[in-house]
Amino acid sequence: MFSLPLRATDACTQRPALLPICALIALCWPLGGLAQTAATPPTDGLATLPTTTVRAEAVSPPSTLATSTLDAQALASQRARSSDSASLLRSLPGVSLHPAGGVSSLPSVQGLGDDRLRIQLDGMDLISSCGNHMNPPLSYIDPTRVGAVRLFAGITPVSVGGDSIGATIQVESLPPAFAAPGTGTLREGEVGVWGRSNGRAKGGHASATYATEQFSLRYDGAVAQSDNYRAARDFKAAGPAASDKPQRWLRGDEVGSSSYLTRNHSLSLAWRGAQDMVDLRLGVQDIPYQNFANQRMDMTGNDGQQFNLRYQSQRSWGKLQARVYHERTRHSMNFGEDKQFWYGPAGNVPGMPMDTRGHTSGVDVRAQLPLSARDTLEVGALAQRYTLNDWWNPSGGGMAPNVFWNIRDGQRDRLDMFAEWQARWNPQWLTQVGVRASHIRSDSGQVQGYNASYDAEANAFNAANRKRSDQAWDFSALARYSPNAYADYELGFARKTRAPSLYERYAWSTGGMAMRMVNWVGDGNGYVGNLNLRPETAHTLSATAHWHDASGEQWRLSVTPYVSQVNDYIGAQRCSGGMGSMSSCTAANASAQQGFVYLRMANQDVRLQGLDISGMAQLADSPRWGRWALEGALSYVSGKDRDTGEHLYALMPLNARLAVTHRQGGWSNSAELVAVRAKTKVSAVHNERPTAGYALVNLRTSYQWQQWQVELGVDNLFNRFYRHPQGGAYTGQGNTMSGMGVPWGVSLPGMGRSVYVGMNYKF
Repeated sequence: MFSLPLRATDACTQRPALLPICALIALCWPLGGLAQTAATPPTDGLATLPTTTVRAEAVSPPSTLATSTLDAQALASQRARSSDSASLLRSLPGVSLHPAGGVSSLPSVQGLGDDRLRIQLDGMDLISSCGNHMNPPLSYIDPTRVGAVRLFAGITPVSVGGDSIGATIQVESLPPAFAAPGTGTLREGEVGVWGRSNGRAKGGHASATYATEQFSLRYDGAVAQSDNYRAARDFKAAGPAASDKPQRWLRGDEVGSSSYLTRNHSLSLAWRGAQDMVDLRLGVQDIPYQNFANQRMDMTGNDGQQFNLRYQSQRSWGKLQARVYHERTRHSMNFGEDKQFWYGPAGNVPGMPMDTRGHTSGVDVRAQLPLSARDTLEVGALAQRYTLNDWWNPSGGGMAPNVFWNIRDGQRDRLDMFAEWQARWNPQWLTQVGVRASHIRSDSGQVQGYNASYDAEANAFNAANRKRSDQAWDFSALARYSPNAYADYELGFARKTRAPSLYERYAWSTGGMAMRMVNWVGDGNGYVGNLNLRPETAHTLSATAHWHDASGEQWRLSVTPYVSQVNDYIGAQRCSGGMGSMSSCTAANASAQQGFVYLRMANQDVRLQGLDISGMAQLADSPRWGRWALEGALSYVSGKDRDTGEHLYALMPLNARLAVTHRQGGWSNSAELVAVRAKTKVSAVHNERPTAGYALVNLRTSYQWQQWQVELGVDNLFNRFYRHPQGGAYTGQGNTMSGMGVPWGVSLPGMGRSVYVGMNYKF
């Protein structure tokens, strides 16, 4: 994969800051790690329309100190490493990734992930339409098309929050370009190819732009494909076969069900005037298959279409932005070639087809109003409608003769309004206070099972009142103090609320097979929803101290401690007392200490606390040897149920990154160490397994010459075997439909050594 060519970085200073270097090395060296964040936050609010390029900035408040940003230049050296756009965030403080499919990993920030985060793609709030969350928002954009990333990891202002209790992640595609005045038309484009040794992955992308001074037209297309990846050594994986039908033979180091093929296309049209801009983006995705090594099902198709129209204006009275969007997803699941495709006593049931159709429509309007030289008011409103149908066609055996309706005519409507006041009292003090009110309504139609054995639960669900109305309000307040040119301090408090998702509330069957098909955490267990769930409410206190040199280019160090108390956290508890002969919610399940178990979504009160540290120190800078720097980050989070003391599931243990970077002329190089402590704090409710600590070494280099850019790198240089602490259970091969058709206790192996190379040409 390839991207915009890197520009050579010219250093502006010659003398290293020895004291900050020593402090950073002493802090990070024993732990290892790296985090790369931009030193300067993006421009606040709507961008001023420049001469040649209009940057599609949202109307938003100034970034808090705990906000990390990645621009096109910072992203360029990462895109050949992975086809997963979420992986672009892995260098940011507080971020970890739950491994899933090759293009569908789930970000977690400060211990909260998936639906608890607000993830926006070009301003759209997208929702995963899958009981296994195989199509999360960031899976709908190829890494080669990402132009900017902004992460609000600490106190999230209400203007960028809503229906979430964790961080906000904003991912923007590359902005439209316009011809310079008097030059007539602009014609440009780029093509790129890449390959990776592990999994024999390959792909490429192409883009083309035609623009005048007022009009811009751009096309982007990308394709990525990979076979199963390989771990660093053999591991016991396959479970007992349930039929005599042949399965594909896997080598001992091959991680089954990790292959994928994805194709993405987008078309962007933009028009600008002296004070206005209109931007229309159309997107199409086709994923013929994406297999999942920690799910019992595989994706056998995902077709998505997106319509995203935005208007922005800058007037004497302030800035205005309006957006209308619609997204449609048609998603299918079944068993891939590494899983048991035939089922039943005679091996005559050809898999288990599962289908989903989701629609998301939204309107977002906001304005920034300067009230005085000191005060700025931002107001806005959002309306969103999401509909979902999730059905499983009959295929024989116990899965007949009816269509199984997991969620039928599901609907989730959201209406938000917010107001946020920012005041710059003097050059040292800035405050920001905001309130957001939300109303969320959800409902589901009547359901049915495959046959009469499901009738008791289906009838009870259909007889219940399924309409729910959740009222919520968010509040955020922060104060920033900058006593001099070398330090900034920030303290903030936020109250944030999230209503249950449709799957959390309306997945209804306690039949073992049906429960195993609803699992978005990758632990191999089965899940059922709960009509009586209450919304989550988080109270978060966070502080950030940021020390740096006057320019921010020689050295910087940021420290962010935080604590979050969540009432009615939507977790899980062992289920018992299920209805009908198919139910797996038994007394034995409630007390099992080994094996896969069955869980019901439930509210609980939890507390999370942690610490993020990141920094950079320039080591040397000279015309002859280039610019050398040391960059590092450390993250720690702990979370427990406040009543039982039970550890929360799938939290990342203490981890760190440390890297030495070098830039000179067209060269950009990095040697990175990633260190992760052993995971010993596990969830007994989920029967979560501990994992050993590990350290990985990654090397990267890239060179730009005129219109050409070449990238070369190796991840996991020493081919270290490890199991990812958030990878969940390995269910990539065997009879995954059966509860014990795959062995329990095998954690997902990480990827072994992978050499990657890419080439990009811009014209």
